[in-house]
Amino acid sequence: VVAQGRNVSVNGAAVPEGRPYLHKGLGVTWPGDWVAVASSLGVRVAWDGHLAVTVTVEPELRGGTWGLCGTYTDDPADDFMLPDGDIAAVAAAFANAWKVP
Repeated sequence: VVAQGRNVSVNGAAVPEGRPYLHKGLGVTWPGDWVAVASSLGVRVAWDGHLAVTVTVEPELRGGTWGLCGTYTDDPADDFMLPDGDIAAVAAAFANAWKVP
């Protein structure tokens, strides 16, 4: 899924603005001024088309996530877990460790 402003495409095919899209467990909806992408895996990402992003996951994924969104354990001690399992001392080191080319 690629979103640029209000322009959204899935596998290179444009999704018309305001029209819901559902295919193979992936859904795109347009709640208000936002665009939301939900997967059958239990993850939903919503974007305002500018700067704000929210990520929500189903309770069944508690303790089963990692990366920039955290481990979903409600334990602040593991919030900055790095890809190698160590804990970063500062937020910048944490974020930089998850960069991809």
